[in-house]
Amino acid sequence: MQAAPPPGGPPQPPYPQPPAPGPQYPPPPAQHGPYPPPAPQPPYPQPQQRHPQYPQAPYPPPAGPHSPAHPAPPAHPPHPRQQPPYGQPPFPQQPPYPGPHHPQQAPGPYQQPGYPAPPHRAPQPPPPRPPAPPRGPYGPPYPHAVPRRKPGGGAGAGFVIGALFGTLALAFVLVVIVAALLDSAGDPDSLSPLAIPTYTPPTYTPPSDDPPTPRSREDDSSDRQEREERERPDTQVRLNTSLQNNTLYQAGALPTVKCPAGSANIYSHAQLKALILKTSKCMDAAWSRTLEKEGIDWRAPGWAIAAKRGRGACGDYPSPGSIVPYYCPRNETIYASTSAMARGSGRSLGYGGLTSWHGGIISMMAHEYGHHVQQLSGLTDSWWRKTLDSTSSSGRLALSRRFELQATCLGGMFMRSVSATYPVTPARRETLYYFYSRVGDHPGYPRDHGTPANNNRWFRQGYEKNKTHQCNTWLAPSNTTS
Repeated sequence: MQAAPPPGGPPQPPYPQPPAPGPQYPPPPAQHGPYPPPAPQPPYPQPQQRHPQYPQAPYPPPAGPHSPAHPAPPAHPPHPRQQPPYGQPPFPQQPPYPGPHHPQQAPGPYQQPGYPAPPHRAPQPPPPRPPAPPRGPYGPPYPHAVPRRKPGGGAGAGFVIGALFGTLALAFVLVVIVAALLDSAGDPDSLSPLAIPTYTPPTYTPPSDDPPTPRSREDDSSDRQEREERERPDTQVRLNTSLQNNTLYQAGALPTVKCPAGSANIYSHAQLKALILKTSKCMDAAWSRTLEKEGIDWRAPGWAIAAKRGRGACGDYPSPGSIVPYYCPRNETIYASTSAMARGSGRSLGYGGLTSWHGGIISMMAHEYGHHVQQLSGLTDSWWRKTLDSTSSSGRLALSRRFELQATCLGGMFMRSVSATYPVTPARRETLYYFYSRVGDHPGYPRDHGTPANNNRWFRQGYEKNKTHQCNTWLAPSNTTS
């Protein structure tokens, strides 16, 4: 242990020298980074410039016996209002400056204002202000204190302007929402993926206010005849027979019809024929009300159901190598073979290969009845005239596909109208959807009835929408009628 100095001897420096014996405590290498330790300085050394990539304590104490393992007590008690030496905040991730919250930290080499200098030395002027730490790769340094803004003034004006703009934005959003609601309220079937025709209401011309002119007896007699013709009830209804705006599209939904099917066996000619003729009465009941309501003359079609094959007004049924029934517009009759539909014919698979439930074949009969509805509404004549005017085979096939897919949609409407009593349960409905995903144009056959995917699309359209205007294939995109 080092001996005490004699009384009256020279004054001790502010940091005692290390003792001769015993282990030494070198300063930690991280304090100075890659630079050598500083040379001995006077009692008040200048602050060292910190390197931005090697953080260190702001003002390290000199190496000596008072190392971090043996901290020395502070030379003076900490002052409660002590501030950092130059008012600079610490660099991020650095130890804070000495202050009241760090009583065990060794004091820095600078004395704070307000503390007298040691009696053995004269006071020294303060060192120059160190530069601010540079911005490193981890973000800007800790920000300086920002003086508080006085209340009022710009803050109040900003609040008023923000509230005004917020009110205007809210009003604009409300206007857009209300407009969208009003637009969707006018179309109950706005979810339909298909185009819906529009109808122009008749216009009314108000009478003129000009004074009447003198009339002769001949004019009076002609006016009397015109008045009598106007007063006579007009029994003739003018129908729109066009493809895109046909009167049929105003008829709406088919009514619910009671039509229990029973448990007919499709492989029995007698049972299947009886079921076809029975359900044909249900089709008459559903479509007669709907068409007559719009002024379309209704009449029942004829039915020719054979066990194997036969000859009709439009050719053999079924046609060689085919199984499908057909509707003949010449005598408005539906022709079908029960064995061909159930078991198949030639290379054609019968409908019984898809489902043994009789609902599949009855839905095909509803498709043929849809051709009868097209005949009564004038759609067939309009389609045939347009087909004759077409100059290409592809154009005629495209017209045929729209015509056939429309009949499929009308057949789906009928199956929906009898679904409660036939019955068509949810499981049977899925059977029908599967059935129509397998019928249609296949490779090697003419593309005149539509793909199986589009047959399924239009049957579901009729079944789920149950509105005649939803079966307007003439306004539908071409990809849905391919």
